[in-house]
Amino acid sequence: MSDPHRIVSSESEQLILVDVADKEIGYRSKADCHDGRGILHRAFSLFLFNDDGELLLQQRAAEKRLWPGFWSNSCCSHPRRGESLAIATQRRLRDELNIEADLEFTYHFCYQAEFGEAGSENELCHVFLGKVDGEVHPNDSEIESTRFISAEDLDLELSAHPQRFTPWFIKEWQTLREIYAGQLARYAI
Repeated sequence: MSDPHRIVSSESEQLILVDVADKEIGYRSKADCHDGRGILHRAFSLFLFNDDGELLLQQRAAEKRLWPGFWSNSCCSHPRRGESLAIATQRRLRDELNIEADLEFTYHFCYQAEFGEAGSENELCHVFLGKVDGEVHPNDSEIESTRFISAEDLDLELSAHPQRFTPWFIKEWQTLREIYAGQLARYAI
């Protein structure tokens, strides 16, 4: 297991700029991609479930630039310049949760969300589903805490307290429940 306190990302890392068709059009620093209204870049969101069909949620670390302390999906990040989604997703699972998992691509979408003066997300995000493989050991430089929750309880919590969750997670969960329910049912109970 790697160090649960190590720093695994920086504002200077080069992210992949894309157009709305997910064609690579250039590279910019993570900082540039998130300044102001943001620049459209490639990203991914992972939804991992345990054997009981519960989703692993993470609470973002207080030190995060965007949406610190908010609850979100199991793992989310960006492929770096020259890195495929397959490599990036596995790297980030190790970096954030110290696990590996088989992932199934579900869909991708574009969104833009502002977080006050701190900056914005402006992403073409690829959404994957998978099973938790092994015990989760969160990296506290990225994650404040984790918990598992059933789909039904998550729906209730999102309805009662949407302000506690990241905007991309809310959109993704709604899409998974409404459009990809059959695929989601293979993981969630």
